[in-house]
Amino acid sequence: MLALEAQAVVGMRLLGMSGAWPVGKNENRKMLSEKPPAFSKAATAAARKAASGARPDQVLSAAVKPLAQTARANRKRLAAKAGFRGTKA
Repeated sequence: MLALEAQAVVGMRLLGMSGAWPVGKNENRKMLSEKPPAFSKAATAAARKAASGARPDQVLSAAVKPLAQTARANRKRLAAKAGFRGTKA
């Protein structure tokens, strides 16, 4: 799901840059500023799982969760700007 939602966000942002999709004027800044906190949360979650002796698949799941949450929130926000309600990827 992370890959699908991330692709949807990339697509909407690219369309926004071309003027074909409604995005906020700060979208480019948001696109860059959201990465460090999201990856920091992912690394912290993975490290905590690993330190607790979790299996590798559990460590990976813990790392992916914050990234997926960020991508999902972005997809919903960008879709809502264009008038799409209740969109699901």
